[in-house]
Amino acid sequence: MESLSISNALVATSSNKVDTLQEIEDRIFTIRGVQVMIDKDLADIYEVKTKALNQAVKRNIERFPERFMFQISDNELHKLVTICDRFKTLKHSSSNPYAFTEQGVSMLASVLNSETAVQKSIKIIDAFVAMRRFIQSNAKLFIELDHLRKEVSETNAHLQENDRKIEHILTIMDKYKIEDRQKLFFDGHIYDAFSFMVSLVQKAKKEIILIDNYAGVGTLDVLSKKQENVDVQLFTSKKAKITQSDIEKFNAQYPTLTLNLIETFHDRFLIIDSSTAYSIGSSVKDAGKRCFAVTQINDEWMVKMILEKIQK
Repeated sequence: MESLSISNALVATSSNKVDTLQEIEDRIFTIRGVQVMIDKDLADIYEVKTKALNQAVKRNIERFPERFMFQISDNELHKLVTICDRFKTLKHSSSNPYAFTEQGVSMLASVLNSETAVQKSIKIIDAFVAMRRFIQSNAKLFIELDHLRKEVSETNAHLQENDRKIEHILTIMDKYKIEDRQKLFFDGHIYDAFSFMVSLVQKAKKEIILIDNYAGVGTLDVLSKKQENVDVQLFTSKKAKITQSDIEKFNAQYPTLTLNLIETFHDRFLIIDSSTAYSIGSSVKDAGKRCFAVTQINDEWMVKMILEKIQK
């Protein structure tokens, strides 16, 4: 067996001297289910350079089976660097550090063969024993904490799954515009009905076509909420309570609305940009005064037929 004699050339120059039991305990990690210390920390405690410590071990490798010492993996090194700033320099090392178990630390004292190594090894072993007693005395607490951690993890997983499902539902609703496709209003829901009709009118980018035999000033109130530069074609009966003066006043502020008299329609329809059409169960001016429904027309051919009819 070869041993390492401490000389000035090998003495570590680190100012972070580790001496107390608490300081040593803080450098004990659990890796692969066992308590270990990293070669760099041990070198600081023994007051030698890490390279010198590992060279002494290699010259006596038969004394260090895997249960005494092992080289940590890249993943283990990444975790180590993450939790300890003092290991950041190891990220650029050409080889990963070694981890020593309690038995390995005991063997190191005989390999280094110095008074300092023997004294420090006693402190290190005491730290391992103290740490082991602490873990044993709090084993139940650690089990409960681990159980709680798993429960929290499972709860978070459920919450994430629920969030994913809700997001999926909202995506579908946004895609198919479920709320805009069909709406039912009961008598007395005047503001809700007015607000919904305004939201439909505001969707138009170029043109609004409204077919409503009973159009009135209330109808113009809804249409006035349209976007700027959107033209309006209003088709209504000659019996409608709306005058040319009303149209002129509207156009003076919200151009441009064109009034068309027509007697061939019974139902009411709202067509947005010649593509999206709605069947309206009540005259727009009376929306909310009685129970009525607004339903989007899904068949393109029906929308096309309505447009052809009013063009004739």
